[in-house]
Amino acid sequence: MLDNILSNIAFQMSILLCVALAGYILASRINQSAVIGEIILGIIIGPSLLGLITYTDFVKGLAELGAIIILFVVGLEFKVQDVFKPKYFFIALIGVIVPFIGGFLISEMFNFGFASSLFVGTALTATSIAITANVMREMGKLQTDAAKAIIGAAVIDDVLSLLVLSFSKQMVAGSVSFGVIGLVILKAVLFIGIGLIVGNYFISKWIWKFDKTALSKKYPELIFIIAMMIAFLYALTAELIGLSAIVGAFLAGVSLEGITIRQGKSYREGAEYLGIIFGAIFFVSLGVLVDLKVITWNIMLFVLILTAVAIITKLIGCYIPARISGMNNKDSVVVGFGMSPRGEVAMIIALMGLNLGYFKQDIYVSLVLMALLTTIITPIIIRNWLYNKGPNPKEFEFKHI
Repeated sequence: MLDNILSNIAFQMSILLCVALAGYILASRINQSAVIGEIILGIIIGPSLLGLITYTDFVKGLAELGAIIILFVVGLEFKVQDVFKPKYFFIALIGVIVPFIGGFLISEMFNFGFASSLFVGTALTATSIAITANVMREMGKLQTDAAKAIIGAAVIDDVLSLLVLSFSKQMVAGSVSFGVIGLVILKAVLFIGIGLIVGNYFISKWIWKFDKTALSKKYPELIFIIAMMIAFLYALTAELIGLSAIVGAFLAGVSLEGITIRQGKSYREGAEYLGIIFGAIFFVSLGVLVDLKVITWNIMLFVLILTAVAIITKLIGCYIPARISGMNNKDSVVVGFGMSPRGEVAMIIALMGLNLGYFKQDIYVSLVLMALLTTIITPIIIRNWLYNKGPNPKEFEFKHI
C-alpha cells in the first residue's frame, strides 16, 4: 500500500513542490542561497535517507523544466553586448582546457583506463550556468562585471564542452573526424547568431506591437504566454541541434530583454515566480539524484580529490584569462569560483559514459558526487566569502515571505 502511494505521480509532485518551496523559505530565513537548502532537503527525501523520492523520468522532466525557466529569467537581465564578448570566449576556452587535462591526469593516476579518463576529463569541462546565475541573481549581483563574465563564458563553455564530448567519443572509438567537430561548431554558431537576430529584431518588436492591440488589452495574460512559448521554442531548438536546452532559454531571455509592456501582464514577473517554483524542484532533484549508501572509502577518497581538482582547475583556468583580459583580482576570483559548479551538466556526461560502458558504477557515483559538491561549495564561497552580504531587498522583495 505504502509503495503504491510513494510511486504515485501526484504524490511525488506534491512532495517535491512542498519540500522544494520549504527549502526556499528556510534558506531565505537564514540568509543563505536557496540552492543549498534545497539540495540538502533533496538528499534527505531521496534514496540516501528517507527514500520518499527517486530520480525517475518524471522528476528529471520537472527538474529540466526548472532549469529552462531559471535561465530564461536570467537572460531577461542581459543585453546581447553584455554577455557576448571576445574576452569571455578566452575565459571559457582556457576554463575548459585546464579542467579537462586535470580530470584526465587524476583519472590516469588512479589507473581508470584511457576511455574512463577521457570521460572524467570531459565531465570536468562543463559549467552549470543555472547554479551560479541563480545565486548571483538572489544577491542582486547579475549586473556586475564578474556576473556578466560568468554568464557569457558559461554559455560559450556549453558549446566547448559539447565539442570536447564529441572529441572524446571519437577518441574512444579510435578515429577523430574534424568534419563532425566542425559541424557541431557551425550548428552552435548559427543557432546563437540567428536566434539573437530573430529575437531582437523581429520577435521582440512583434511583441511590442502586439501589446498595443485590443486583443492584448482584453487578454493581458497573452503576452506572458507568448513569452514563455518563445522560451520553450528556443529551448527545444537548442536540444534538436545538440546544445543544452538552457542555452536556448537563455538566448530567448536575452532576445526579449528591454521590451516595455503597457497593456499585457509582465512576462518578467510571471517568469520569476515560475522560476521560484520549478527552479526549486531543479535544485531539490540534484540532491535526490545522489545515493550516499553506495559510497565506499575508496570512492570517497577519489570524490574528495576529484572535487578539489574540479574547483582548482576551473579557478585557475578562468582566473588567469580573466586577469589577462583586464578584470581586477576579486572579480577574477569570483569568475573562477563562479564557473566551478558542474551540476546537472557533469551528471549527464557521467550517465552517458556509464551507458556507453566507458566506466562502471563507482566512477559514475564519483562524478555525480563531485558535481553535487561543487554545486554546494560554490554558493557558500560566493555568498559568504567573496560577497559577504545578503540579497538586495529592493530587487527581491517577493523572496522574503
